[in-house]
Amino acid sequence: MLIGAHVSTGGGLSKAIERAEDARCEAIQIFNQSPRMWRPTRYSDDDFAEFREAMKASRVEVVAIHMIYLINPAAKDREMRKKSLESLTHALQVGDEIGAMGVVVHPGALKDDTRTNARKRAINLIKEALARSERCPIIYENTAGSPQLLGRDFDETAELIDKTGGPKRLGLCIDTCHLYATGYDIATREGVRDLVDEIDAKVGLKQLKLLHVNDATDPLGSNRDRHAPIGKGEIGRKGFRAFLGERRLQGMPAVLEGPGIDGHNVARKDVQLIRRLWREATRKK
Repeated sequence: MLIGAHVSTGGGLSKAIERAEDARCEAIQIFNQSPRMWRPTRYSDDDFAEFREAMKASRVEVVAIHMIYLINPAAKDREMRKKSLESLTHALQVGDEIGAMGVVVHPGALKDDTRTNARKRAINLIKEALARSERCPIIYENTAGSPQLLGRDFDETAELIDKTGGPKRLGLCIDTCHLYATGYDIATREGVRDLVDEIDAKVGLKQLKLLHVNDATDPLGSNRDRHAPIGKGEIGRKGFRAFLGERRLQGMPAVLEGPGIDGHNVARKDVQLIRRLWREATRKK
């Protein structure tokens, strides 16, 4: 398993690799721009080349981009759709240039429309963004929280993957906090086994590309998407041993988004904790 964290690109793309090395990351996730602003960061060919060279010289094997929080591919509002398309296209084009494994996307929200109509809009927008880029895949992340969100179950995610182009440039990211919030008891081996069985049956394990490893502040089935430091939430260290020890998840990139143990950004000791829990889990196999 490739263990790592979400790291900042503050100061330039290649700075993310420096921070990843400091934290002993083998996999990383980044934002391609400020996550709470529409204005894209304009990178040069030199920026991309510097990132690729830094990554080649580092222990980092995989980089994913997380889409900014503002987009809504399912929106009815034309201006929101335009901004969402431009932002998603930009992320995919950056992904093309840095060799990213994919752009992690939340499929969108219904707002005041039907689920069917919202899903159709999201599919059309995402297909257009893929057509405007060359290679970088889109990776749908399972969601938790409002029932208005798309991608809350694997049946819907499977449909999104199928209708936005199939397996070649589409995949799945699962977030442990989101799973726990929506009622998947991933704190037990049996619960993890059932989860992976369901993903295999509905989406296909080949489409599972990335793990977000986050503890949950709230109880199982709470439907609240609130992260806790690893081992200090409801999933706990025992739960993460159960999750990380599942044999069919081995070899996956596993990225910690935070917060860290100290309540701030993820640091080396957070990555080391995940790596230790994984080794403990797999040592028992």
